[in-house]
Amino acid sequence: MRFEINSKNTIMKITVVGAGAVGASCAEYIAIKNFASEVVLLDIKEGYAEGKAMDLMQTASLNGFDTKITGSTNDYAKTADSDIVVITSGIPRKPGMTREELIGINAGIVKSVSSSLLQHSPNAIVIVVSNPMDTMTYLVHKTTSLSKNRIIGMGGALDSARFKYRLAEVLKAPISDVDGMVIGGHSDTGMVPLIGHATRNSVKVSEFLTQEQMDYVVEETKVGGATLTKLLGTSAWYAPGAAVSSLVHAIACDQKKMFPCSTFLEGEYGLNDICIGVPVILGKNGIEEIVEIELSEAEKAKMQESTEGVRKTNGLLEV
Repeated sequence: MRFEINSKNTIMKITVVGAGAVGASCAEYIAIKNFASEVVLLDIKEGYAEGKAMDLMQTASLNGFDTKITGSTNDYAKTADSDIVVITSGIPRKPGMTREELIGINAGIVKSVSSSLLQHSPNAIVIVVSNPMDTMTYLVHKTTSLSKNRIIGMGGALDSARFKYRLAEVLKAPISDVDGMVIGGHSDTGMVPLIGHATRNSVKVSEFLTQEQMDYVVEETKVGGATLTKLLGTSAWYAPGAAVSSLVHAIACDQKKMFPCSTFLEGEYGLNDICIGVPVILGKNGIEEIVEIELSEAEKAKMQESTEGVRKTNGLLEV
């Protein structure tokens, strides 16, 4: 499906809600790439976003960027006229906690934050990071008037980066040699790493790896977030922040890049009334195309299983 592209050519102002580790990393990567004029960090903790913004601005001369980073304690007026808004706010996952267990408290946070943001930036493109990400993306669809192409869930971009990391590790290859994609839900059981489509310099990885090695890559990808949570004692932040900044960059600079993102489906992949990770083209109007790729019967079955898991979590929402 293709969407009409708006006439706006330049995206300058970006708001990141949640100045914690993920939000601050996202703001840092955006600033270093130097494509935005302003990044606003917003948090509910008094002085926290202001402090993070000041600390980041003191790296500007060292890292060679001119992006202005400002912080605000819960003042959504400071976010007015944002072109892209990123919602990272919510409680982080603790060791042993699933993303789905976060739904109750995070749903209330995301609903409030998205409403406040859109009061000041009604035409913004929204990128959802808060977990459980597919369900939070679905919540934004159900509680706002934004068109579907302006609401994007981040998960697949992060999961695919983790997939490529594991592929390069097993292949003993530089990461630039490797390409691969993860679709499906952003959860330990919902991810569908497309190992049959993964390549090293356009050659399928099955030419280099045994079935046992490929199974290892798939399983390690699926528990990538949980592995880090166990090691760190909290959720990861560098890779999530980088994944978000890559989506923002693709939209801001109208790159027409393909990422797997959680998007609202209306018949694509045979699915309806659900947000789940599939390949999309990102440009200045957000999601400009949903790309339907041919899946094997096994991949279709895994996608269906993933869909059922997301729907079960969606059923816990009060909308």
